Amino acid sequence: MSATDSKRRRTRRSAEDRVLGVLRFVVITVAVIVTAGPLLYGFLLSIRPFQSVVAEPLQLFPSPGEITFDSYPTAMAEYGLGGNMWNSVQVAVATAALAIAFSVLGAYAAVRLRFFGRNAVNVVFLGVYLLPGIVLAVPLFVLLNRVGLAGSLVGLVLVYVAQTVPVALYMLRTYMMAVPSSVEEAAMIDGCGRLALIRRVVLPLALPGVAATALYVFMIAWNEYLFALLFLVADRDRWTISLGIAQLTEFSVPTTVLMAGSIAITVPVVAGFFLAQRLLVTGLTSGAEKG
Repeated sequence: MSATDSKRRRTRRSAEDRVLGVLRFVVITVAVIVTAGPLLYGFLLSIRPFQSVVAEPLQLFPSPGEITFDSYPTAMAEYGLGGNMWNSVQVAVATAALAIAFSVLGAYAAVRLRFFGRNAVNVVFLGVYLLPGIVLAVPLFVLLNRVGLAGSLVGLVLVYVAQTVPVALYMLRTYMMAVPSSVEEAAMIDGCGRLALIRRVVLPLALPGVAATALYVFMIAWNEYLFALLFLVADRDRWTISLGIAQLTEFSVPTTVLMAGSIAITVPVVAGFFLAQRLLVTGLTSGAEKG
């Protein structure tokens, strides 16, 4: 190859790199605008006075003199979203904890233990999760009503656990398969029992996957609306955040207050993503190694 051909190839490669760099920048910019644009616009609306929004609804950025955060305490206190958020935190945390506790044991059994029908377990778990929730609504309501849990947060947690355990178990099974069996065998040779093995060996190695699954379950419980409406609609004090936001859209609520409440309810989920970001990325990567 001559020096001229080599130089042309380097020039062509450099031009392709520049084009790809520009395309990458354009794609990322468009994706950010499409995904974060509505959220940013909602936040900008929430910090404007309602009179200003009515007078100039299409104005994007508020002037420095009219910025106010009064809509947030109004949404949290006057419209009860603060209490709704606390109820949702309790329900979502309890659901995630119980679902993970059950799913870790079930996923380990599905991966490491030998039993009849082992190969059909995944299909059964996924099939239960794909079953429409509305089909189970009436039987669950009758069942919980007979045991006295129809209008309580405890009953709602039990329903959410039953709904999320299949998908959590399915996800954790994939992460468990990435744990080397040789490590477990070495621990058992040293006298480690099954439960101690799961607690001391399997869980630390599968922690990224557990964190990713727990956050996913938390999001399901945090955003769920159908069962919360079915079981808690009669008791305003036990409403979750999904019911609280829904009632804001049914009354003459100022747009700024509605936007403030919508922005506020995303804070716990976003904070969870940022706090567990490294574990989530590692967990998704390790889970994709085997399927």
